[in-house]
Amino acid sequence: MNPGIVEEGSKHVGSFMDAMKREPLSLALVIMNLCLLLFFYVILIRVADQRKEEIGLLYADKKDVRELLAKCVVPERRSSLSLPPIRPLPTE
Repeated sequence: MNPGIVEEGSKHVGSFMDAMKREPLSLALVIMNLCLLLFFYVILIRVADQRKEEIGLLYADKKDVRELLAKCVVPERRSSLSLPPIRPLPTE
């Protein structure tokens, strides 16, 4: 790594820390934003886990129906069946 990059990075971090010491409200806002991001992350992880569980339950519920339908016998198509000709209704 280039030593100049490390020195520049340490200067920027040092100036950031000095600014946070001078302005505690800014530090509080940064910490609050990080906590908010962590909170959203935890909420989204829990929602994703709950959704995965619900989808699994839906598939398990439909599994019984699929097994019953798989056991059904579908009658053959009877194309050779001939229907009697249609006769007009008698008129009086």
